Amino acid sequence: MRRLVRETWLNPSQLVLPLFVRSGENVRQPVDSMPGVHQTSVDEMLRDAEAAAEVGVGGVLLFGIPDHKDAVGSEAWNDEGAVQQAVRALKRELPQLVTITDVCLCEYTDHGHCGVIRRETGDVDNDATLELLAREALSHARAGADIVAPSDMMDGRVGAIRQALDGAGLSHTAILSYAAKFAGPFYGPFREAAESTPQFGDRRSYQMDAANADEALREVLLDIDEGADMVMVKPAGPFLDIIHRVKHETGYPVAAYQVSGEFAMIRAAAERGWIDCERVMMDSLLGIRRAGADVIITYFARDAARLLASGG
Repeated sequence: MRRLVRETWLNPSQLVLPLFVRSGENVRQPVDSMPGVHQTSVDEMLRDAEAAAEVGVGGVLLFGIPDHKDAVGSEAWNDEGAVQQAVRALKRELPQLVTITDVCLCEYTDHGHCGVIRRETGDVDNDATLELLAREALSHARAGADIVAPSDMMDGRVGAIRQALDGAGLSHTAILSYAAKFAGPFYGPFREAAESTPQFGDRRSYQMDAANADEALREVLLDIDEGADMVMVKPAGPFLDIIHRVKHETGYPVAAYQVSGEFAMIRAAAERGWIDCERVMMDSLLGIRRAGADVIITYFARDAARLLASGG
């Protein structure tokens, strides 16, 4: 009877698995703060993606870790970079998976910030960054990405990317905007995985204040006006109210990112025997869906999909 009248359902096709790719072959390097998560070469990434596809996961989100970093993150638009190679491999071997690429400079810059730094002030130059983000998105789209996902939080980047894609005849490439990305302490394990810790300062000047819900809606609406096809709220668990408002006030497809800190806390508590990992994992994902997310990006994607496929 409970199943019969259940209001909210999780489906593996609604889940997206983040993957961290780098150059080389047979590379599988564990991320200490995220048990079960690895940096991998493209060949190993394909193994993980295939395992996800087999249990019905809907898509993957690719983050690149370059061999070389510089002040402007030039490896981000290298057509032979790890992400670009990974996209081509995925579209060749696993075309049923939706391939999403993260568009940002923080993994590629030697200073770890999401844009170009003004030498005289040490802060991020918003406008100078837009052209570089557009170049990165174009490189990903030309490789075959289904969706590009700008996560930098620069003002105007969705419009710049949309204009660049359309101008290159790539209007079919969708944009999933990190529209409401909040600054805070939940990203620590990710920064280890992506090797993107800022070398000075923090990202509060361009990521959002966790106290501001109305501002989050304004940011979302600006990105929609600029051409975003989907919008994202990040992190997910601490901002369920924002997910709910975005969905109900815009009607747009909404993704929510259950970030590395959320994942690591559940894993760590489970390893100590304090919680049941599977039940907490599923309840956390169900809560995100209930709040209004259409898509959940989560490091639990394979585990959750496997459990769902078994009737759990």
